[in-house]
Amino acid sequence: MNKKTIFIWTCDYSETTGEGKLARLFIKKINFTKTYNCKINQKATSSSRYMSSIVGIFYCWLKYLGNKKVCYLNYLPLWNFFIFIFLPPKTIIGPITGGANFTKTNKINYFIRGIIFPLFYKISEFFINLRFRKDIIFSTDLLKKYLSQKTIKKSKFNFILNSFQRKKKIKKKIDLLIYYRKHKNKEMFFPYNLIKTLVKNKFNIIIIGDKLNISKVKNLGIVSAKKVSKLQSIAKYTIASGENLYSFFIIECLANNVQVIINNHYKNKTKFYKNKFVKINYEKLNNLKKLKRV
Repeated sequence: MNKKTIFIWTCDYSETTGEGKLARLFIKKINFTKTYNCKINQKATSSSRYMSSIVGIFYCWLKYLGNKKVCYLNYLPLWNFFIFIFLPPKTIIGPITGGANFTKTNKINYFIRGIIFPLFYKISEFFINLRFRKDIIFSTDLLKKYLSQKTIKKSKFNFILNSFQRKKKIKKKIDLLIYYRKHKNKEMFFPYNLIKTLVKNKFNIIIIGDKLNISKVKNLGIVSAKKVSKLQSIAKYTIASGENLYSFFIIECLANNVQVIINNHYKNKTKFYKNKFVKINYEKLNNLKKLKRV
């Protein structure tokens, strides 16, 4: 029997970004490749996710009007209700993303994420229930508290955990491997003082991603997925920010037998692989006996 062709829109299909990895995981787990002949619009990263969303909607409509099966895979944050309103009927959507943890330190950021976004979530939820009647997939469960019981019952959460694949434990050679990203919300959760204290205690710290301007850490910049996996396999610790304890990077670290350092404040948010998390009081960094160098 000939497989049907499905046209998939993605603004990010990279092997190194969270969005790209989520897209690849979705196609793999939903088993598109056995059900459909997949035609992906691109295999790179769009320069603008916001513009890509608009282009993606037009792309899906173009294929839909040509009587084609379509999938809008990413970028798909819950706050962007325009996507859920304007996508063509019967569009398959990828995992919905979004974070729900933020601080009140930055008043503008708090106003947007604490007041504006929840309103947008409700608009999106209304149109999701109206237009997408089958199972709805969420990348994590961070947004669950904003959803109605009706939506929760028809949804599947923590899709990202499907990426977990236990790796063989090997000898650790790096004290700390950290993925650092310059992002307004993420930076507010990033433990700069902890890293400075660990440097003073002569911990060997490697940073991947954006450059971290702390002396005596080693910045490797953007590296390949293969290189990241190799570094994770020989790292003893990593750090998870309060913004998201179960990012792709953290799940990959857990699979590579890396212990995850978190602030004591978030100890009740560790729902999976709890024994792999090391709780530290970030307010009392003079006592780090829990952490041992390799």
